[in-house]
Amino acid sequence: MSLVEMVMPKMGESIIEATILKWLKKPGDLIKKDESVLEVATDKVDTEVPTMVAGTLAQILFNEGDVVAIGKPIAMIETGDVSSVQLPSSPVVNKVEVVSTSPEKVIAVVSEKSSSDRFYSPLVMNIAKQEKISMVELDAIIGTGREERVTKNDIIAFVKNKKNAPVISVEPIVEQKEATVEILGKAVFVSKPAVSMSGVKEIIEMDRMRKMIADRMLDSKRISPHVTSFVEADVTNMMMWRNKMKKEFMEKEGDALTVTPIFIEALAKALKDFPMVNASVDGDRILVKKDINIGMAVALSNGNLIVPVIKNADQLNMIGLTKRVNDLVKRARVNALTADEVTGGTYTMSNVGTFGNLMGTPIIVQPQIAIMAFGVAQKKPVVIETSEGDSIGIRHMMFLSHSYDHRVVDGALGGMFVRKVADYLEDFDVTRGLY
Repeated sequence: MSLVEMVMPKMGESIIEATILKWLKKPGDLIKKDESVLEVATDKVDTEVPTMVAGTLAQILFNEGDVVAIGKPIAMIETGDVSSVQLPSSPVVNKVEVVSTSPEKVIAVVSEKSSSDRFYSPLVMNIAKQEKISMVELDAIIGTGREERVTKNDIIAFVKNKKNAPVISVEPIVEQKEATVEILGKAVFVSKPAVSMSGVKEIIEMDRMRKMIADRMLDSKRISPHVTSFVEADVTNMMMWRNKMKKEFMEKEGDALTVTPIFIEALAKALKDFPMVNASVDGDRILVKKDINIGMAVALSNGNLIVPVIKNADQLNMIGLTKRVNDLVKRARVNALTADEVTGGTYTMSNVGTFGNLMGTPIIVQPQIAIMAFGVAQKKPVVIETSEGDSIGIRHMMFLSHSYDHRVVDGALGGMFVRKVADYLEDFDVTRGLY
């Protein structure tokens, strides 16, 4: 018999670590090749990790909640001759002694070990930022992860205990009193907020994905000066072709033909025409991308959003785009996307028409520099210009909203780009086939 290391796999560019959410197997369990062993979370997506070999799970090297670097061993699988394997030592934790827990004062004495060089994962730092936890407080948290790291469970428990800590009772809205917290010999006075009298009936805590979305949206508005240009397009030809071909597509390909792949096809063509829109910003540098990778916002049943990416969208025909779009949407809604499938986007689109919306002002996905929203296609009476004169006709009209980063894209480029996308949709060839 032999022991094989199971390592934390690479799950997309820029991802350097992952948090173990749940072990699906326990030591002693038989594992088939490609069978899922654990669930992990990155700052992009939650996913299951399969094993590359068959055997018996001999040892789990990290606990649930631990943050593990990509490429680091996380378990040992027994498959052949047993060889000498060095097992990880038990973690050493800091010691915190609570001297007093009276309502007026909480005094905590922390071990003198310096934590100035202590490592915190992006997930832990993100939670600390959201919960307004200072670095002094963070350094005082007992780390139960490898090498005394603070895990997600550690900081969540700290936040919970902090919220449940005794406070000074005060009269609503009349005054604020102060509680004293003494950490590492320094007294910090914290004002207790006034009690709300607004009559709120329900308080809903944001889940991990909603907090992540909130942070990214705030960061994007802070980083990029957003400008939005609008165009109304006559998409009658596009809608006629789609309505004509959707039955044939279902019969031949076994898939639904929606308007989303048509939008992506038009975007891919326009990005080739205006490559400066297919770019990102790195400090004072503009990085123009050669690949055209288009992300599409997908609404989940819990109200959150996720943005899977169609890689090299310009190289796929309508059948390829449709199958790729449908596959990603289906798996997004059952939390079955891989981290690589939600990274690497160079431009993003959102089909707000799905919800009956006329238009929107979408927020840019960083570090991209633009995003487009497609509204609902509505039948309207419009003026039709012909060589014989003008007439009134019923046409399918749709608004396109193009938000772009004004540091890179000026109004002329931003306006021309959305107009070009509208042109591709308006000039759609109603005689084209599926193949």
